[in-house]
Amino acid sequence: MIERYDTIHFKKLNYPIIQRRCSSIVNLFQPIGTASNGNSPESPSVRESQEPLIQITAAHKRIFIEPIYYQQKIPNSLRAIYVRAGVVERLQHALTLLPKEYSLLLYDGYRPFQVQQYLFNYFSQQLAHIMPQATEQELLQATKKYVAMPSADAAHLAPHLTGGAIDLTLADRQGKALDLGTAFDEMNEKSATRYFEHNLNENPEACQHRRLLYNCMTQVGLSNYGEEWWHYDFHNMAWARRVQAKTACYGAIQVTIHDHEIKEIRYQ
Repeated sequence: MIERYDTIHFKKLNYPIIQRRCSSIVNLFQPIGTASNGNSPESPSVRESQEPLIQITAAHKRIFIEPIYYQQKIPNSLRAIYVRAGVVERLQHALTLLPKEYSLLLYDGYRPFQVQQYLFNYFSQQLAHIMPQATEQELLQATKKYVAMPSADAAHLAPHLTGGAIDLTLADRQGKALDLGTAFDEMNEKSATRYFEHNLNENPEACQHRRLLYNCMTQVGLSNYGEEWWHYDFHNMAWARRVQAKTACYGAIQVTIHDHEIKEIRYQ
């Protein structure tokens, strides 16, 4: 059975930076620094915690959901957003840092293997049209820049298969997405999180919005994938590599889907 966000009661987290809420607000607009490239000396191991997968509902007035792949009618996509309980906790805490005139709009969380495979093939086809002279290897590397290979193997585990990845953006109080410089899933250099740090005059508003989202999310423990301003990880392999943790607590999750809803989950 899948638990729902509005029925869960979470323990208080003891993050010192969160408890200094008032003094940290000003720092939420600080420039985005250079993040770790994720090349830790040793590859982390996975110790599955079996932390529950939570269906996020509209119970929180500052969380909005827009399951984008379901809206795009991708086969086996989910009509709801699901993430691990730890990710939900951190979204809650990010909202305590985020100024009241902003909210979070969630696009994707847990992603079934079939959807990961579909997206990888689709992105590869799109890039083949953009890069007609690219070799097979060049096309593969370009595709992997924007979508992980559909692998449940621990060494190459796709982040969204774990329930520990979240794709989201900033929104206003009504849940309308704000300008962060590109569309979600846009495949070009402007999607890189720090793009506007190098091009400040191109879109100052988008630069400020990216800083606000990045600083809120990273201050509560998530890590960002540098090629996509919208993608954040927690406790999966991608997160462990970036923060140089020895262990990731979220492995791959297999699910049974009926009518675009999860009916059964199996931890690997």
